[in-house]
Amino acid sequence: MNLLNQGIPASIVLAAIGLGFALLLIRQILAASAGNEKMHAIASAIQEGAKAYLNKQMTAVSVIAVIVFAVVWWARGGVAATGFVVGSVCSLVAGYIGMFVAVRANVRTAQAASVSSHSALKVAFNGGAVTGLLVVALGLLSVAAFYLVVLQLNEGNPHATKIAIESLIGLALGSSLVSVFARLGGGIYTKAADVGADLVGKIEQNLNEDDPRNPATIADNVGDNVGDCAGMAADVFETYAVSLIGGLLVGFLTAKGEGSAAALIYPFVLCGLSIISSLIGIGWVNFVKQEPTSSLVTGVAVSGVVSAALFWWATNNLFAGGLMLGDKLVSASALFYCALVGLALTFIVVWITNYFTSTHHAPVRRIAKASETGHATNIIAGISVGHHATLLPVLAIAASIWCCYDWAGLYGIAVAVVSMLSLSGIIISLDAFGPITDNAGGIAVMSGLPDDVRKITDELDAVGNTMKAVTKGYAIASAGLAAMVLFGSYVEDLKAFLNVAEIRFDLMNHKVVIGMFIGGLLPYLFTAFSMDAVGSAAGAVVREVRRQIAAKPGILNGTDIPDYATCVSIVTSAALRQMIVPALLPVVFVIGVSLLGKEALGGLLIGTIVTGLFVGIAMTSAGGAWDNAKKYVEEGNHGGKGSFAHQAAVTGDTVGDPYKDTAGPAVNPMIKVVNILAILIIPVVFK
Repeated sequence: MNLLNQGIPASIVLAAIGLGFALLLIRQILAASAGNEKMHAIASAIQEGAKAYLNKQMTAVSVIAVIVFAVVWWARGGVAATGFVVGSVCSLVAGYIGMFVAVRANVRTAQAASVSSHSALKVAFNGGAVTGLLVVALGLLSVAAFYLVVLQLNEGNPHATKIAIESLIGLALGSSLVSVFARLGGGIYTKAADVGADLVGKIEQNLNEDDPRNPATIADNVGDNVGDCAGMAADVFETYAVSLIGGLLVGFLTAKGEGSAAALIYPFVLCGLSIISSLIGIGWVNFVKQEPTSSLVTGVAVSGVVSAALFWWATNNLFAGGLMLGDKLVSASALFYCALVGLALTFIVVWITNYFTSTHHAPVRRIAKASETGHATNIIAGISVGHHATLLPVLAIAASIWCCYDWAGLYGIAVAVVSMLSLSGIIISLDAFGPITDNAGGIAVMSGLPDDVRKITDELDAVGNTMKAVTKGYAIASAGLAAMVLFGSYVEDLKAFLNVAEIRFDLMNHKVVIGMFIGGLLPYLFTAFSMDAVGSAAGAVVREVRRQIAAKPGILNGTDIPDYATCVSIVTSAALRQMIVPALLPVVFVIGVSLLGKEALGGLLIGTIVTGLFVGIAMTSAGGAWDNAKKYVEEGNHGGKGSFAHQAAVTGDTVGDPYKDTAGPAVNPMIKVVNILAILIIPVVFK
């Protein structure tokens, strides 16, 4: 195959194959048994709650999207505005379909657990794989197809490539804006329900997780899907699409000579080939019987090895004569090394995050031990773990940037980012596996399935919690690396627009420093609003659960049925209402600071990237560690369930919930929105 001529069309074909396999998995999952009538009734309640929330969220986001669409049309023209619509719709679709499957795979996983552990693992993982394949297939398909269509429409125009690439900025903004709302809204929903359910159910009434007597338990299970499944899908879809577009933009601005065409095709080829490797990894999990954690981790490792082999073949085919980047000739080997760095960083970050959030390692056990002396010492230990967890990922990211820049400049970093995100198909399969197994455990408890079935669902739930934690680390690390590429794109695009050879961001320039301070502030203000939203909504859930228990004492002895729908309604309204302000903060800050000049705006981007990376890693790591410290105590350590240490661990878990599932993860798309918006407004503000 001639990759130079067929690379992008071939990547579209591979994306279509990925979509085809996703449809086959959906068909296979829906054909599986959904259990008995009671299981079906519980699953239906979760499905209805998730569907109602996402429909309302789509309506709310659509209103804001129409306004932004008009602004993009005015600033960048109709083609970029159309790209904004494409990015928004694909981001919504990836999350919506993934959630649709997840809320049907949960009950089938619970039923499959009555057959065997591996059967349950397959159903849950395949449900997650639907989301993973949708993310990469829709991301690649939307960017590649839109790029080719715009090129075709401008055939004969000497600036056709520039027009096509610039129009993709609109697509990137659409996916990023939807991602912020999906992450925030879903995160507020899931953690308000979770915290509210735990505070009354576990601490005040000593109820177990997912006890059907808890009025907030259905809302809690709904939240797992709209936050961890739909929200994560939109988040990684956005990072995937933005990284691909960033690679194109950097290649266009920096590559010269004969290899410049290959530089534009290379990111598409990497993403397309990784769909093949992801399918092989998914097949491994399905057909090779192993212990659950080993099966999932080996599936990812197999995908990584296959990707590396395919990348070597593609790189040598595309860059046999090297690539001119500025005045430097870069070899095919150097570009392949950059791609390998991206793959290696994926596994390094997954390993680091697993160390800080798994019950098998010292950080989580240290928090559990601290719970013996009280709530405060648990919180202190958790915050400490979150801060410690920033060191190794940041050093790994810094080393990756250093190596790739030394080998192939800014384009080398872009290649590493694309390579890292190309594995999203298999990585997001692990993430969506988490809420499915969590729900399966809840359905098993609420429907009174036998102990041997619940033991399997509990084991898979524990694995799912670890998978959710490590994939959040992956998402944040990739966002940090991608933001570096976007900042470089801002600088290169600004140089091209102003027609200057160099732009300096001098730390002695007061505008740069002011921009850095304001940019550094933004992640803190953003997460503060996010945490406020969870706390406020959780308080409303607590009051409602207390009210129901007081009004109907028979709820606790099983003679009265809780009103689950009211709690679902409370968190739905709160999530939609309170996601607006924090989601719009990046837009306000970028536009406001841009009025101070290009130097101040550049400083804003740097400040946001640096503090956003640290805040995101610290919050998600601390939250994951708090969660698993509670589970470690519940396994019978340090007094077990009902002990003083358990009460302190539950408090830590409830504090960690908005850390790891709302504020921390939402920083990812927020960083990208800031950078993309800065690139988008260059022709408007600096003309």
